[in-house]
Amino acid sequence: MHLSGTAIVALLGWTIAHATSAASVQGIWSAAPPMHHARAAHAVVSDGKSIYAMAGTGAGGAPVLALERFDGAAWRDEGVIPGAGLNAPAAVALNGKIYLIGGFVTDTNLPSAGVLVYDIKLRTWSEAAPMPAPRGGHAAVVRDGRIHVLGGGNSERTLADHDVFDPLMNAWTSLAPLPRSEGSPAAVAFEGKVYAIGGRSGPSDFGAVDIYDPAANRWSAGPPIDPRGTAGGVVQCRAIYVFGGESQATQKSLGDVLRLVPGGAWETLAPMPTPRNFARAVILNDAVYVVGGSPTPEASHASIGSAIVERFRLEHACASPT
Repeated sequence: MHLSGTAIVALLGWTIAHATSAASVQGIWSAAPPMHHARAAHAVVSDGKSIYAMAGTGAGGAPVLALERFDGAAWRDEGVIPGAGLNAPAAVALNGKIYLIGGFVTDTNLPSAGVLVYDIKLRTWSEAAPMPAPRGGHAAVVRDGRIHVLGGGNSERTLADHDVFDPLMNAWTSLAPLPRSEGSPAAVAFEGKVYAIGGRSGPSDFGAVDIYDPAANRWSAGPPIDPRGTAGGVVQCRAIYVFGGESQATQKSLGDVLRLVPGGAWETLAPMPTPRNFARAVILNDAVYVVGGSPTPEASHASIGSAIVERFRLEHACASPT
């Protein structure tokens, strides 16, 4: 086949643009300062200025009470969470406060309905209205100033419950449940909707991606992923990113990184240097941090965590972080 000079230039231009686009989403991994305390089944949030890690289990599977903060340069202990400890709670940062929601008490399978509230400026704890029912292993995400809590389990079974908390009213409302009962999904808010990604029930992992439309109070199916639980999820550069997790079928902690753009299919990017379940992922400045988690898969409420923190940056900055 003979190509004209114009066609060759056009083809070369497309090839360079395509290669640049592909490279721009691969990302670069680097080591970040480790936490002071090893953690798994923990909670991590970012308020845009700092990263906060709390709860979970660590060395020897013992509960970790310390609340620690990373300012982009170093970690420091800020205090302790109230009570004897929690594993598999959920947490979000909203309006200068951290909401630490539910979880299993210490290293047991006894779930809590409690909601602990940390005032970042005052560095004090208080309590908000408890959830309608106790649970642990759930996900929480902020959309439109309210906190959606998805799935999880109690001491008897996994749950499909979907409840939303209004901080201004200090009140909970039950919304359309998940399409299935599942614990340990990843959750993100994206383009006005809530995404629940993966999850598990008993020995079964799920690869479903379920999308909640608040206007219709209804769930629909999105592009699935390979089954997993305890993955991390963030939104950056107008795409969803999923990090790590655990495959019970293969008994492995996962290191893969997946990306979804609107209307597209999942892409596989540069993998995490250290595969981890409970791969808690948050954004600070222009990077995603995957904080703590367990390199070793464990079916336990007393998982032995790690202090590992790894940083993921896109090779080319996006116009907007979300």
